[in-house]
Amino acid sequence: MDYRLAVPGDLGRLKEMYKEIVRKMDEDGIRIWDEIYPCEFLEGDIAGGRLYLLTENNDMMAAFALCDASAGEEFLKWEDDRAKALYLDRFGVNVGCLRQGIGSLMLKRAKETARNLGAEYLRLFVVDCNVPAASLYRKNGFAPADGVYHEVIDDELVLREFGYEVKV
Repeated sequence: MDYRLAVPGDLGRLKEMYKEIVRKMDEDGIRIWDEIYPCEFLEGDIAGGRLYLLTENNDMMAAFALCDASAGEEFLKWEDDRAKALYLDRFGVNVGCLRQGIGSLMLKRAKETARNLGAEYLRLFVVDCNVPAASLYRKNGFAPADGVYHEVIDDELVLREFGYEVKV
């Protein structure tokens, strides 16, 4: 397996992987991603040098972005809110690789990468209905932060998000 930063040539295959993830989430009743998010953010993540991926034999297995900030970071009480933290965003595992330990492997890589980039904590947000993701994060050492972030998408959609963090 090859863990690396994504490059512009990966964009098409990444979008295909994420579209399948969105389809599977919809099928499972977790309707929080769509045709815009996360796909329309991937190009900027690649250009910003913050999108990491795992491949095997040129197949996309998983990806995530490591960001310096998050819109909801000020709405929660973190263990140490003055500590340098990176935020895990757009974490996705190829639907063909589910239940094979790839998610846990990628979270391990995310922790290592965050530490290598000088962060003390790796943090993330999970929408309340995404129980499988929250379970995966807890299984991999992430602890819940105090509070809730209400992300307003539009007049009809507000996402209730919980924060998680792990010391790296």
